[in-house]
Amino acid sequence: MTPDYDPLRHPVSSLALGPLGWTQTLNFFVAGVLTLAFAVGLVHLPGARHKVGGILVGIWGVGLIGAGAFATDPVSGYPPGTPPTPAEATTSGTLHDLFSVAAFFALGAACFVLAGGRGWRWTIYSVLSGAAFLGAFFVASIGFSQTETFVEVAGLWQRVCVVIGWAWLTMLALGLLRQERRRTSSPV
Repeated sequence: MTPDYDPLRHPVSSLALGPLGWTQTLNFFVAGVLTLAFAVGLVHLPGARHKVGGILVGIWGVGLIGAGAFATDPVSGYPPGTPPTPAEATTSGTLHDLFSVAAFFALGAACFVLAGGRGWRWTIYSVLSGAAFLGAFFVASIGFSQTETFVEVAGLWQRVCVVIGWAWLTMLALGLLRQERRRTSSPV
C-alpha cells in the first residue's frame, strides 16, 4: 500500500507519482495495448457500428497509453505536501488530462454506439452502463476540481466509473466470443 494515498479521495493516476509509480505506469501501458488489440478486432467486424465502436474503444486504449506516458499533476493533497490543485499545470499533467478526458468520453460513447444488435438485454445493459460510466466520471471530475461535496469521495467515484467501463468491455468481448463460437460450430 502507498502511504498517505487514499483510494476514496485520490485518482488512480496519482499512483504513478512517487518511487513505485512505475507499476501504475506499466498498468496504463499494458491495458492500453491490450485494449488497442481488441479495438482492431472490433473494427474488422462487419457493420458500421463495429467500425465506429472499435475506433472509440481504440481511443480509450490510446488514452490509457497517453495517461501512462504523461504523469498527472498532484491533486487533492497527494503526494503529501502538495496543494489540493497545482498553482500551474505542468505540460505532462495537461497532456495526461487531455488523453484521459478523451478516453473517458470515448468509452462512454462506445457503450451507446455498440448497444444495438445483440438483443434487448444487451441494449439496456449498454445504455445504462454508458450513462452510469459518464455520470460517475462527471462526479469524480468535480470532486477532483475540489468541489467540497465530492472531494473526499472523488477517488471512489472514479473507481466506480472505471469498474463499470471495464466490466462493460469484458461483457462485450465475452459476448462477441460466444457469438463467434456459435457461428463457427453451427453446421453450414
